[in-house]
Amino acid sequence: MRFSRFEDITVWQDARKINTEIWSIIVNSELKNDFGLRNQMTRASVSIMDNIAEGFERDGNKEFSHFLSISKASCGELRSQLYRCLDRGYLTIEEFEEVKMKTMTISRKIKALMTYLKNSSLKGSKFK
Repeated sequence: MRFSRFEDITVWQDARKINTEIWSIIVNSELKNDFGLRNQMTRASVSIMDNIAEGFERDGNKEFSHFLSISKASCGELRSQLYRCLDRGYLTIEEFEEVKMKTMTISRKIKALMTYLKNSSLKGSKFK
């Protein structure tokens, strides 16, 4: 598995899509008026994709894995926030389940990438 740009990483592409989906939920529901939750969800969804990008640009597997760990944690945070959206009536159960499953898939992909990096003999320019 080789990437020349973070944009080539499938899980970053998935994170970008979930970020767009979260924004669509915000602007098309009463969540747009719940400023606290709206802002938390925006930050968490952005953190998923941004930490993948930042970790990749660090040029080392150890640092990349560290940022992937942050990204994975943000994915869990977003999933928790989705439960609050469901509880407050901003999402139907169907909408909730669909987005929740996407966050779980992203989380698994991040974990798989972390495992790959841990087992890779290529450690990046900083860890040769």
